[in-house]
Amino acid sequence: MKIETMTGLDILQAMIDGALPPPSIAETIPMTLTEVEEGKVTFKATASDAHLNPLGGVHGGFAAAVLDSVTGCAVHSLLGPGIGYGTIDLNIKMIRPVPKNEELIAEGKTLNLSKTLGISEGTLRTKDGKLLATATATCMILRG
Repeated sequence: MKIETMTGLDILQAMIDGALPPPSIAETIPMTLTEVEEGKVTFKATASDAHLNPLGGVHGGFAAAVLDSVTGCAVHSLLGPGIGYGTIDLNIKMIRPVPKNEELIAEGKTLNLSKTLGISEGTLRTKDGKLLATATATCMILRG
């Protein structure tokens, strides 16, 4: 399987199907891509004792990393073969403390895609729908 000939949607779907390995960040921040369609992705993520701040709560970097992933992958799902992206701006609002050892749902959605920029938004929620954090992201589209 040559990822340079695959669309972003094909790459992400291959990860879900197990034909491609997940990115290594998924070992540091336990998250799994569970659904993808054009412009939208869903992840499951779980914070553990490995993600705590000095006060014993889940570090804000956990939510930031998960939201960066869903917003970026939402943009990636719309890109053609050989086209990449990179986050140039990530704006996060922390609403509630992130619980540890609880499976969370993160969703990303592309709002706009041009030749040079992708704009997306993401949410991190508990399984029962309680909103923990939101983000908007701007991604630079990298062609050729």
